[in-house]
Amino acid sequence: MMRMLALAGVLLLAACGAPEESAVEAPATTTAVDLVIRGGRVLDGLGTPARDADVWIDDGRVLHVAAPDDPAVAGLVADETIEAQGRIVAPGFVDPHSHGDPLETPAFENFLAMGVTTITLGQDGSSPDTPDLGTWMARVEEQGIGPNLALFVGHGTLRELAGIDREPVPSHVQLETMLGLLDANLDVAFGLSTGLEYNPGLWAEPEELQALARVVGARDRVIMSHVRNEDDDALEASLAELLRQGEHARVHVAHLKSVYGKGAERGREILGILEDARARGVRVSADVYPYTASYTGLALLFPPWAKTAEQFEEAKAQRYDELADYLRRRVEARNGPEATLLGTAPHAGKTLAELATEFEKPFERVLIDDLGPQGGSAAYFIMDDALQAEFVVDPTVSICSDGSPTGYHPRGHGTFAHVIERYVQAEGRLTLAEAVRKMTSLPAAQLGLPERGVLAEGRPADVIVFDPARVRATATYEAPLRLAEGFDVVIVNGVAARRDGVLAGGLHGRVLRPPADA
Repeated sequence: MMRMLALAGVLLLAACGAPEESAVEAPATTTAVDLVIRGGRVLDGLGTPARDADVWIDDGRVLHVAAPDDPAVAGLVADETIEAQGRIVAPGFVDPHSHGDPLETPAFENFLAMGVTTITLGQDGSSPDTPDLGTWMARVEEQGIGPNLALFVGHGTLRELAGIDREPVPSHVQLETMLGLLDANLDVAFGLSTGLEYNPGLWAEPEELQALARVVGARDRVIMSHVRNEDDDALEASLAELLRQGEHARVHVAHLKSVYGKGAERGREILGILEDARARGVRVSADVYPYTASYTGLALLFPPWAKTAEQFEEAKAQRYDELADYLRRRVEARNGPEATLLGTAPHAGKTLAELATEFEKPFERVLIDDLGPQGGSAAYFIMDDALQAEFVVDPTVSICSDGSPTGYHPRGHGTFAHVIERYVQAEGRLTLAEAVRKMTSLPAAQLGLPERGVLAEGRPADVIVFDPARVRATATYEAPLRLAEGFDVVIVNGVAARRDGVLAGGLHGRVLRPPADA
């Protein structure tokens, strides 16, 4: 009887206590947030292994990266849920060297389709032709842009604005004007870009470049340089010229390459030059695209005295045979006319050799009589795969596309997918975590974008969801405008910009500004 009474007392206490226990465990309130990505494997962009976690996003930022049973997310309710089971959730890719005109193609779908959520413009010494980049940026903001944009001010553009143009030595007034324009535009630009293989930057002498570097360094910005000459026998001198600017500012080698260089060992030698410079205290970085053909204007083939329209007409009239001889030797040294693939209408898709056959004249005469230095752009098959692959897998070199929405080269539509498809999936030379780091936090750090490129609480919500086994770079040299496949969801500043292979509507990118001067 006593045992029965005791049991009845326990049951009564349990019944009375149940409502209080339930009230303690249940959250007092729920909090609505914009979005949760559930069930994915999260790569944070720092190279650490993937982990199971949900990503909670609200008001354009990452609120939590947490396991479902984490107390921090108790009571959170999302307006939208993306199921990511079996897929990778990572930061959106950051392209440190890209091209295009946001006022003409604001969506930049080619970049979004390969997982890129931040691009850079104003490269190779050429930025919007205005003394006030802030006003131009405001126009872009008003119209809208698909990915985020980080802008650089071009050295060649500054030369033209200051009235220097092709003069090797600017006057004191011209130099001070150029330096003043640079300093003013560094309020909104992430640094200076130089294109020392192109007009008018090719005329700049060391004193001018050092003066520019001092201004950039004083603002803790970076010099992004298409170096003076990428031919293997001139590359070391070109790198040395940039590294001397590195005495004053952070410097960056754009689309690192060796034209004519051969073999993996040569690639490691070139990387060693940069590593030795770092050991001396020079803050130098680099990026690379994973293709063995470059792409730029035909002016690259012409001598310095025949690059502009005015120079070319004079050379054509007075130095025709000399110009023809120069072009013949230069093209033959660059693997011949078969290795130059034209990318501009009406000859897009034809090699220079095919065009010479069609026109029934030597290829050098085609360049002079029918094309000229302003006659379009081409892909040039002038790099060694084993050498360039060393750059792609090096932990200090980030991945860039050097591409655009319209450029006749697969890099503009395939680069980031190609790295995953080849170097991660097919060859295993990079882990997925390392490849993502080289396409996210590494370029963000090189550019001076402290908030982008990492998937973490409090960061802007630029996020991609993908299955690496399904990622494909479908663009080819014959069909370079095919969009990449496999990036299922691309989120820019907390909003899905592209989903299941189509644009989701709206332009969600932002025109970024550099952080305050150090």
